[in-house]
Amino acid sequence: MNRTRPRALLTATAGVLAVAALSSCSGGAAAAGGDGGPKEVPPMRISVNLTGESAKAGEPVTVTLADGSLREVTVTDSKGARLDGKVSGDGRKWTSTRKATPGTAYAVEARDTTGGSAKASFTTAAPDKVNKLTLAPGKNTKVGIAQPLSIVFDHPVKNKAEVEKHLKVTTSNNTEGSWGWMQDWSGKDRVDWRPKAYWTSGTKVTLDATLSGIDSGVAGGWFVRDYTTSFSIGKNQLVKVDLDNHRLTLLRDGQTVKSVPMSAGTPGGEKASWRGKTVLMSKEGTINMRSETVGLGDAYDKMVDYSMRLTWSGMYAHAAPWNAAYFGSANKSSGCIGMSDADAGSVYDQVQVGDPFEITGSDAKGTQALNNGYGEWNLSWTEWQAKSALR
Repeated sequence: MNRTRPRALLTATAGVLAVAALSSCSGGAAAAGGDGGPKEVPPMRISVNLTGESAKAGEPVTVTLADGSLREVTVTDSKGARLDGKVSGDGRKWTSTRKATPGTAYAVEARDTTGGSAKASFTTAAPDKVNKLTLAPGKNTKVGIAQPLSIVFDHPVKNKAEVEKHLKVTTSNNTEGSWGWMQDWSGKDRVDWRPKAYWTSGTKVTLDATLSGIDSGVAGGWFVRDYTTSFSIGKNQLVKVDLDNHRLTLLRDGQTVKSVPMSAGTPGGEKASWRGKTVLMSKEGTINMRSETVGLGDAYDKMVDYSMRLTWSGMYAHAAPWNAAYFGSANKSSGCIGMSDADAGSVYDQVQVGDPFEITGSDAKGTQALNNGYGEWNLSWTEWQAKSALR
């Protein structure tokens, strides 16, 4: 009987061995020997600090070579995004500059200086909770010279310093500014970036929030993505509101554009207006204003034109033709800054979201709170800087 093994079976067996070699965390390559034949490169062996299907998130990835020197390492997630990193001075270890994101599969491929290669993979544990954020102003918008960059978080941020380190603001003219933490009017954690002084017209601003893989802390959850936004600064203009002389003045580049009579909040109680430096939050057009929504009972329920929001507590500048008898002579509104239809319309058409409204005078119930809209301009630069978690 012929006992010779069929050639086809030998070939198939060799194929299985080759696949097995590629599945391991080490590998080798053949190089030309001195006699022209193949020369075997020693197997390359690596170890990765994160392994398995539920690896710990929020840590840098490290890849360590058993012998020799690393030439390059690539760590890629399932969407094709790479973690950048650096090889140590002795060539033995590569460390990512970013942290591993929760609930993400990663593929690792390393090559050494002799031509060897090795692969590995791991998946980080899914997060118990994911934190997200809301950015203002909107992307690619143009805003006024007082507009801060504002971030409101869905969940609490206990690790404020760690989060702040990953919020990078870049401007076209190296504007000096600082982050400041507060509790938003909604009760959520919020951090704003305010320049030292009002923005310069034409400045371009970019935020890179490289938060993927960062832990918010207790009850906050993980960030699982990065955020970016950009905006620019429009006209150099501001609005001055004189409560005592009952006048509103719009200035552009330091020159008066329009000055109109107005009537603000009735002094001596809750109907008085706030004083201080506030920021135009939004231009809302015609809206329904009802007194019970701001704790003033059933004093009014009106459709109001040319509404310009100044605070979360409900202070607006707007048209108030029903109060015409007091324009320029007395403050008799329920807290807002009222003008004639024509004057309110003209101001509304010219102001920008982000324009400062500087409100002065004794007929006020106090200074606008930090979180009641954008009240940070009422703090000195030193006071504002002290609200950074990195100071």
